[in-house]
Amino acid sequence: MTTVLLTIHFLISVALVATVLLQRSEGGALGMGGGPGSMMSGRGAADVLTRSTSILGAMFFTTSILLTVVPNLGKSSDSVVIGAPVSETTDTLTKPVPAPEPAASETPAAEKPTQAPEEE
Repeated sequence: MTTVLLTIHFLISVALVATVLLQRSEGGALGMGGGPGSMMSGRGAADVLTRSTSILGAMFFTTSILLTVVPNLGKSSDSVVIGAPVSETTDTLTKPVPAPEPAASETPAAEKPTQAPEEE
């Protein structure tokens, strides 16, 4: 189904580019429509091209949305993390880290304060 949608999307995009290039710009640079000897007047060709551009644009957006939605129809909407396999690295992340032990006093014995002898 995705291949069919992608093919249709490609054809619509080519047709959309062609229709936009056929339109007469304000300066008339790339436009080729509506000469004095043509069957349609310049105004009639502009109306047809404008209408076909808007229809092709709507079809382009529709196929773009469908290309996003259709491949994901059968998939669940659960989080990616829920189905992830548990490995050693994820186990170490979930285990609590033990608190560091207090460092032993590094002051020399000569510098330790002495206690006064108890009086009886």
